Amino acid sequence: MLSLTGLFFSAFIAATLLPVQSEAVLTLLLVGGDYSASSLLLVATAGNVLGALVNWMIGRFLMRYAAHPRFPFSGAQIFRAERFYGRVGWVSLFASWVPLIGDPITVVAGLMREPLWRFLLVVTFAKGGRYLILAWLIGAL
Repeated sequence: MLSLTGLFFSAFIAATLLPVQSEAVLTLLLVGGDYSASSLLLVATAGNVLGALVNWMIGRFLMRYAAHPRFPFSGAQIFRAERFYGRVGWVSLFASWVPLIGDPITVVAGLMREPLWRFLLVVTFAKGGRYLILAWLIGAL
């Protein structure tokens, strides 16, 4: 059970802006064979999607503090993010699994007030799909 908890939290933290790789933890557990692949994929996907949801919530409520002197983004950065999301929109969430760019996309989705139902649907598909492909590639499926 401790392994599943560790997998959940590594996947959760990996979905935030912190540089953590949950794929290594998932791979070790899949190769170890102590748990079914389906339970590992479910736990990893749940943790990763919930982490992305935290990013969405940060983006959603961040603009309340835009006038604060320590606000972390400049007006130009916000404009670029809005312009990007305005061009590509929710389709960009299919890249939410991609290292370095996926996590900021989930923040921007919240900033742009992407509906929660669509956010969760697309992000779950993208992040779960990545884990599914990883499991298939290492022969765990």
